[in-house]
Amino acid sequence: MSRAYSQLALVFGASGGIGQAVADRLEADPGCRAVVRLSRSSMPAIDVADEAGIAAAADIVRERHGEIDLLFDATGALTVPGVDGQPTGPEKTLRRLDPVAMANAFAINAIGPALLLKHFAPLLPRDRRGVFATLSARVGSIGDNRLGGWVSYRASKAALNQIVRVAAIEIARRHPHAVVAALHPGTVATSLSAPFAGNRGTLTPAASAARLLAVLDGLTPADSGGFFAHDGQPIPW
Repeated sequence: MSRAYSQLALVFGASGGIGQAVADRLEADPGCRAVVRLSRSSMPAIDVADEAGIAAAADIVRERHGEIDLLFDATGALTVPGVDGQPTGPEKTLRRLDPVAMANAFAINAIGPALLLKHFAPLLPRDRRGVFATLSARVGSIGDNRLGGWVSYRASKAALNQIVRVAAIEIARRHPHAVVAALHPGTVATSLSAPFAGNRGTLTPAASAARLLAVLDGLTPADSGGFFAHDGQPIPW
C-alpha cells in the first residue's frame, strides 16, 4: 500500500480520462479507505471557475470526512472558448492569439487549481504526511521550451507551476509533513490531448495514473513545490 494515499483520497476532475483512472486505481487498492470523486456532475458538484461552489464543496468534504491524505487535481483544458464563444485550440503562432481564450486558459489551468489549494489545502493532515498534486504539463516549462507556440496553454501551466511553488512554502508552515507537487502525466490517450498527440507515443489513462501515483509515493516534504514527470524525473522550470 502506498503511503501517498494510505487513508482517504480526493480526486478533482474525476470524470475526465486521467482523473477517472486515478480514482479507479485508488479504489482498487485494498489499503485505501475511501475515495471522494468530485467533478461538475458529482454531489457536491465542483467547477474550478466557481469559487463559491469550491468553498461549499470543501465545507461538505470537511464535515463528512475530516482530514484528506491525498488531494489529486486532474482538472485542466487544452481547448477553451475564444472571443466568438467557439472552442479554440492551442495557438501555433502569436498571430492567432485570442485574449478571451487566453483568459479562459488561465481561469481553468491556473486560477482554478489555486482556488482548490485555497479551500482544500487546509484539509491536509498536520501531524502526518499529506499530498496535494496537480496536473501540469511539460510544455509549461520555460527552460524546456524549444519549439514555441501554444502561448496560452504554456503560459497558464507555467503560472500553475509558480502557484504550486508558492503554495508549498506557505502550506509547510502549518502542515510540515505535506508534499505539494506539479505533475506532467505524459501524452495520454484522452479526449483532451488526442487531437494534438500527433506521432508522439501515448500512454493509456490507467498507465499514466499508475506512474503518477508511484511518483507521489516517492516524494518527501523536501521535494514539496517541485515539478515532476510521470517517470519521476524533475522538470526544469
